[in-house]
Amino acid sequence: MKSDQEIIERGKLTLNIEAESILALKTSIDQGFVEVVKLIHFSEGRVIFTGIGKSAIIASKIVATLNSTGTPAIFMHAADAIHGDLGIVQNQDIVVVISKSGNTPEIKVLVPLIRSGNNKLIGMTGDINSFLAKNSDHILNTTVGQEACPNNLAPTSSTTAQLAMGDALAVCLLDCKGFTGNDFARYHPGGSLGKKLYLKVSDLYPNNPIPQVTVEDSLVKVVHEISSKRLGATAVVENDVVKGIITDGDLRRMMEKGGDISGIIASDIMSASPKTIDADEMAVDAFHMMKSKNITQLVVVKEGKYAGMIHLHDLLNEGII
Repeated sequence: MKSDQEIIERGKLTLNIEAESILALKTSIDQGFVEVVKLIHFSEGRVIFTGIGKSAIIASKIVATLNSTGTPAIFMHAADAIHGDLGIVQNQDIVVVISKSGNTPEIKVLVPLIRSGNNKLIGMTGDINSFLAKNSDHILNTTVGQEACPNNLAPTSSTTAQLAMGDALAVCLLDCKGFTGNDFARYHPGGSLGKKLYLKVSDLYPNNPIPQVTVEDSLVKVVHEISSKRLGATAVVENDVVKGIITDGDLRRMMEKGGDISGIIASDIMSASPKTIDADEMAVDAFHMMKSKNITQLVVVKEGKYAGMIHLHDLLNEGII
């Protein structure tokens, strides 16, 4: 068993080797890379990614990234392809074959079958003199100096390089498409990520009570409104226009000052010009505003009029935070 320090050093060395491998890929982002991006961008078909072993796993991940960013892509395992799955490939599709060596038996069988059609073939390989490279229309060079594996055998740096090249390809394609946050939300409707991109304040505040008092309401009415509506605050409203806000913190501070409170009305203790958010704003923006102002609720307005209140708990319950 290695010592703690040796384990730490090996972990750091692994990251350093892989980081250097990725940085070295910058020389491969050249005119040939541009041609691959343009080929895929202007294609009327899909992009089929294939590989064997670890390269197949990387191919599957790149496909997921492309699909989520607006480029139709399909994964086809190289071993399955030569046993019937080659039918996935249609006439207008582009095929990307990923292989570190570019010389595996499955690749040598698959490549000629792809070449027999009219499909453009892109080889992502770590050997530009390999069978795959020599039989590809375009090459994405993912050559690495060494694997992070101490025996220089287990695919580590090489698969990291493949993954990084796939990300570079995906990001350039989404940039060419003008892919926006709204587009991303359309492909990611589930989970907290999707909610950050599409959930609006108007989707949340209608579920809450609408606490409100007038500027002349008594302290008793203020306390009752805050207590009964359970949002920790009430808006002070006049003719549907927000004049202020009173929080339970305001009440505590008032009580700490002491003195006669029998004649106090809402306007005496409210905070004028409270922070508000429009109902059409994104819910995640409400969170950022609460965080920056160190508050737990926001007054919601719609067309300039008081509409309700959104609380930090609403955002917590939706998993936005």
